[in-house]
Amino acid sequence: MKDKYYVNLGSQEISRTKFGNNDEFIIYASDDEIRALRGKLNRMRDSDMRAFFRAHVPIMPYHNDKANDDYDAGVTEAFQIIYDLGDNETKQHIEDIGILTDDRL
Repeated sequence: MKDKYYVNLGSQEISRTKFGNNDEFIIYASDDEIRALRGKLNRMRDSDMRAFFRAHVPIMPYHNDKANDDYDAGVTEAFQIIYDLGDNETKQHIEDIGILTDDRL
């Protein structure tokens, strides 16, 4: 059975209850799908923390930073999961912002 969830990627919040600005995206997901999305968001947070600490090393350029690459890939993968599970409005919004290429839609 799939339940309705509200997702905010900025705060990395997934909630069954609409509150404040947590309704950036609306998805319908099973418990397993929510666990997979939560795992993806957790890995993004970990990559972001690694990138934060790496940013304090002045000799390492951004474009040679695996943590940033991991975070960027995680964002795209999270949008793909949200698109796949999203309601029509969520799917349309993701299509409008153009973060996913046509072959992923």
